[in-house]
Amino acid sequence: MGLFGSKRPNPSTAYIDASLDHHRPWESYHKEPSAFCCSVRASCPSSAPSDLRTKEMRSFHPGASKAPMKFRMPTAENFVPIRLDLDIDGQRFKDAFTWNPNDPDSEVINFAKRTVKDLKLPPTFVTQIAQSIQTQLAEFHSYEGQEMHIKEKIVPLKIDLRVNNTVIRDQFLWDINNLESDPEEFARTFCKDLDIGDPEVGPAIAVSIREQLYEIATQSISSARETRVGKKGRRGADIVANSKAGNTVDLGKLFGSKGSVIRKRKEWYLYEPIVDILSNEEVGALDAREELNARLKRKLDEKDESFQTRYSHG
Repeated sequence: MGLFGSKRPNPSTAYIDASLDHHRPWESYHKEPSAFCCSVRASCPSSAPSDLRTKEMRSFHPGASKAPMKFRMPTAENFVPIRLDLDIDGQRFKDAFTWNPNDPDSEVINFAKRTVKDLKLPPTFVTQIAQSIQTQLAEFHSYEGQEMHIKEKIVPLKIDLRVNNTVIRDQFLWDINNLESDPEEFARTFCKDLDIGDPEVGPAIAVSIREQLYEIATQSISSARETRVGKKGRRGADIVANSKAGNTVDLGKLFGSKGSVIRKRKEWYLYEPIVDILSNEEVGALDAREELNARLKRKLDEKDESFQTRYSHG
């Protein structure tokens, strides 16, 4: 659940508490193919209880830190965010979903075959989809067994997505020490609270959250290494501040040991979610722009590869 609970924060309220109700991610969101990036073929199930209660900050010690733990996603489910963006013979395939790292390797090729069959993609996509998933899983497994050191920190996570005709922008605080957090439940509640009807939006939000938490977790391995070496003082412990999720928030400095949970009014707009519904014309223009940018990037990548190949054999 996001932060201390599963409810989306009111922009005026810094911290919230809600009943915990554990759910598995959407059945069709976990390893099911989709025709659009982050899409899912299922309606959002009913959300957790909707009680929303503000609370006083509990006393904590800013300098305190938990003992290092073995690498894992800082969430209830240790799922890996997988993102695919493949272009073969002028046909592009984009998707994003989660994967259980304990699944057998044979599942990867089976998933690739099902995806190609369901979406009627050219057979050449099977190998590319499987290789991309295997590469991302191999990176995840390379961290397993290593120590990660996450201090008692709250981090701001940012959402900036377009799913079909819906644009979502938001930021909120997340407790990265809460190993019972549930990005999928948070996303379901978010969509319900904001009356977002597109069933593809929730999974897109959950994937974005997991990607940011994954980066923080990998950064924390470097923190644990530097903490063990003890040569760079506090710098190692603060490495997570350099993640794409943004700078961490030191609650001790922000509120002290006790403080109000109500933000200053001038800061409310920073934590207010924005949902825009685009017209078909606007979506078409954005799709064309994104496709043009993708083609330009591919050309630049091909030139770089050609340049490197030429001079590496020179």
